[in-house]
Amino acid sequence: MGLLGPKRVKLRDDGFAVPPPYQLVENEYSLLDETDLVFIDPVGTGYSRASKPEDAKNFYGVNEDARSIGEFIRLYTSKHSRWLSPKFLIGESYGTTRAAALSGELLRTHKMNLNGIMLVSTVLNFQTIWGAEGNDLPYVLYLPSFTATAWYHKKLPADLQKKPLEEVLKEAEKFAAGDYNHALLLGASLPEAQRAATVKQMARLIGLSESFIAGSDLRVSLSRFNAELLRDQRLVVGRFDGRYTSYMRDALNNDAERDPSADAVFSAFASTFNHYVRNDLKFEDDRPYNILASVGKWNWDAENQFANVSEILAESMTSNPFLKVHISNGFFDMATPYYATRYTFSHLNIHPELMKNITEDDYTAGHMMYLNLPDLKKQKEDLAKFIRDASKR
Repeated sequence: MGLLGPKRVKLRDDGFAVPPPYQLVENEYSLLDETDLVFIDPVGTGYSRASKPEDAKNFYGVNEDARSIGEFIRLYTSKHSRWLSPKFLIGESYGTTRAAALSGELLRTHKMNLNGIMLVSTVLNFQTIWGAEGNDLPYVLYLPSFTATAWYHKKLPADLQKKPLEEVLKEAEKFAAGDYNHALLLGASLPEAQRAATVKQMARLIGLSESFIAGSDLRVSLSRFNAELLRDQRLVVGRFDGRYTSYMRDALNNDAERDPSADAVFSAFASTFNHYVRNDLKFEDDRPYNILASVGKWNWDAENQFANVSEILAESMTSNPFLKVHISNGFFDMATPYYATRYTFSHLNIHPELMKNITEDDYTAGHMMYLNLPDLKKQKEDLAKFIRDASKR
């Protein structure tokens, strides 16, 4: 309802919210002119449920999820005689985790090679985005996204505000990978003069005060950044898309009270899909349609809760050297920051020749970059070209 299908939710051209009631329009940027599309709601999402509620836990894990979806794909492919068709996976957010895991499941269990995988707002290695005691990596990888958001809200110094975003991000990436990463590595042994210089440069690049950064021991969490950046206006900024803002109820709250970028669009998608599935598709079900499910405890099959499916993707690309991967990044995405994705793919541990199979495109919105009409147009062109190129013999 945002990027791929025949209908899309009508928002403002920049992707910002409109008041209800909401409207569906023809999606002239659908991928249906390039490929057939099959949408799968894993158990616990959409209308999909375990036939026995007590069996739901058998689906809630990285491997369990991949097995159930892989079996669905096998059955669908067999029933509709599509074994000789080009095959692609596309997933967004957690769907990228699923797609990478699924590439291995399809290869190992069903001997099904894919032509391509399209990853929209990617997280394959959760160590890159989930902070925990002793894990400083997310602080480094989030910093350029903080810079992008601060730039958008005009909280950076005048010399940076005058530059194009891409130039500012290059400076942020250089600092994150260099002086900032080194400062975090040294920890308590960081010399005071070096600490002060790091605080000063960090404040310059993310729009927060030196005192706040120093008080955070150089480690500003996402939730604290979102609450602090526009505190003087009593506004909180978005997680899915840092361009969005919303009012703070508690002006002294240390953490973001809400995600305004979720508040802005979730109702629009729930309302229009519930209408579309009944009115256009003539499918009726009295159960709620879960557009973003909270399925309870999940088996991540990983130590310290850091699931990492990048190794599965690396193995799939090595076993099937024809497999192509496309990555879509949003500069204002603070759920799966673009720099974390760059880190993941630069540590994929595959042969250099296979790196040529990876295409990465950047967009000027957030997690759901296609909500921004210029990004939707560009993403359609990028994905269509990827599909055509990856389907060639």
